[in-house]
Amino acid sequence: MRPLIAGNWKMHGSLAEASALASGVAAGSVKDAELLVCPPFPYLIPVKEALGGAVALGAQDCHAAPKGAHTGDVSAPMLADLGATYVILGHSERRADHGETDEVVLRKAEAALKAGLVPVVCVGESEAQRVSGEAEGVVAAQLAGSLPQGFAEAGGVVAYEPVWAIGTGRTPTEEDIAAMHARIRAELVHCFGAAGEGLRILYGGSVKPGNAKAILALPHVDGALVGGASLVAADFLGIASAA
Repeated sequence: MRPLIAGNWKMHGSLAEASALASGVAAGSVKDAELLVCPPFPYLIPVKEALGGAVALGAQDCHAAPKGAHTGDVSAPMLADLGATYVILGHSERRADHGETDEVVLRKAEAALKAGLVPVVCVGESEAQRVSGEAEGVVAAQLAGSLPQGFAEAGGVVAYEPVWAIGTGRTPTEEDIAAMHARIRAELVHCFGAAGEGLRILYGGSVKPGNAKAILALPHVDGALVGGASLVAADFLGIASAA
């Protein structure tokens, strides 16, 4: 399957910086991977304009309701109306900072599907869970609790990000990444049958141009969810070229 290289810009950048970064990404030439950028909410429209259709546009979250009295939230239909085609859900920072449970992520993913968005559902273990040998069980439980019916038919994406590797410069061993992605693939097949074989599983957690080729060559690694390195067009494109 065609790899997906997604950039999660998180809460970074000014309007000028976001537009310049989007223009730099759009100017790159990457033939063998699909590119996706997910800027902060206020910059979705200018980033879309700067991308010019060459790169997919996504958001970093959505509310579970299509509309209503939810001050400060953004609905999935609103994102679709702006031209977004993907939305990141259940990122570990959302789970930690906003107390999002698997049930919350599930409802948001259902809302995304109803709005025609492709959900990128994030899963991952803490360092304590990794050390105690619970990592695969934790991730399997997150998948079971977070993925809605219709996820496979919509081409939903799973992103595995070990929490302790995000933004730290540390990454699991290649063997650990391969083992976790194999477990995720098995869980997807268990949930969705043969359709689970065709779903993309991204790796995230301190992905850089220097380690991207080795990581993306591993079995069942179908792309990357890139954090810090996505804020530099040349680094993001370098990771995409490694695919």
